[in-house]
Amino acid sequence: MCMAYERNCVCGAGTASFHFNDNIITEKAITDLYCPACAKTAPFDEQSMVADNGWVIRYNMELARFSANGKIPGEVTPAVLFDEGFCTWNGMYPGDHLDSVREREQITSMAKTNPMEYIRKLKTWAVERTEKLKDEGWRKAKNAA
Repeated sequence: MCMAYERNCVCGAGTASFHFNDNIITEKAITDLYCPACAKTAPFDEQSMVADNGWVIRYNMELARFSANGKIPGEVTPAVLFDEGFCTWNGMYPGDHLDSVREREQITSMAKTNPMEYIRKLKTWAVERTEKLKDEGWRKAKNAA
């Protein structure tokens, strides 16, 4: 079971939805969230922060390590929390969980009116989307297999 959580950034202009794989880490491990606008004013600390395409998450690493307590193999770092899905975006980027549903609905709407295009789009959508997000610089897209 996984839990999702939504959080506003420090300046209030952006929102991100988070995913917590296996609920090992909770939302309490997120100290601050910075959108690209407010991230410019946050000095980056690689010991407690992870950056993704202008967005920055500051973790409470003491709490994260306490929560992980042997449930996460190896050293618990901000990169591990984010890249291994323990405390990361719900989707490939903030807001992806909403955008991807909208995109799939558009493709599904073609099923009755243009079945051939529907099948073609269905086959290529995920790969094309991941490549686009990779080109845009999203961390999870770059790490996608």
